[in-house]
Amino acid sequence: MDRRFDHYQNLAKRTANNDLTPSQELSNYALGLVGEAGELVDLVKKFLFHGHDLDQGAIKDEAGDCLWYLAVLLDRAGISFEDVARANIEKLRIRYPGGFTSADSIERRDVKGK
Repeated sequence: MDRRFDHYQNLAKRTANNDLTPSQELSNYALGLVGEAGELVDLVKKFLFHGHDLDQGAIKDEAGDCLWYLAVLLDRAGISFEDVARANIEKLRIRYPGGFTSADSIERRDVKGK
């Protein structure tokens, strides 16, 4: 895996608010992530149930906001974005060794040390 996640994380944290206490930072970025995820989900809801067009530009913007909040939250928690991505892929490789199947989902293999 290349280091693009860490590069993004370093660029993202450049625009983080450094005037907050560590507790405020974690709260701010966690709440921001949930808020942006809600905006992303709202776009999907409007597409599925309200007859709106699927606005790819807006989805891209909201997904980017989610990515930013996650990157900064992880940084403030002392966690590398790259390590999270790598660990997640490994967990999925174990859980779904041949790629996703419904059977593997039902018989889900939990990975210890999550």
